[in-house]
Amino acid sequence: MNGLYRPRNRMIAGVCSGLARRFGMSPFTVRLLFVLSCLLPGPQFVVYIVLWIMMPNEDRHLARSR
Repeated sequence: MNGLYRPRNRMIAGVCSGLARRFGMSPFTVRLLFVLSCLLPGPQFVVYIVLWIMMPNEDRHLARSR
């Protein structure tokens, strides 16, 4: 159950929580890195929205893995 998915307990969309769970990091650390990266020019918000659309919810992930 180490796939990339958005967990049920999330703040906004669960993208940072899902990435943190997948890579064994703290959700706070991933959120902080995302916010700090927003200070730099780049497509951070676009990547976040694409991940929000592409990452399945935890319920769909668990149903698919059975």
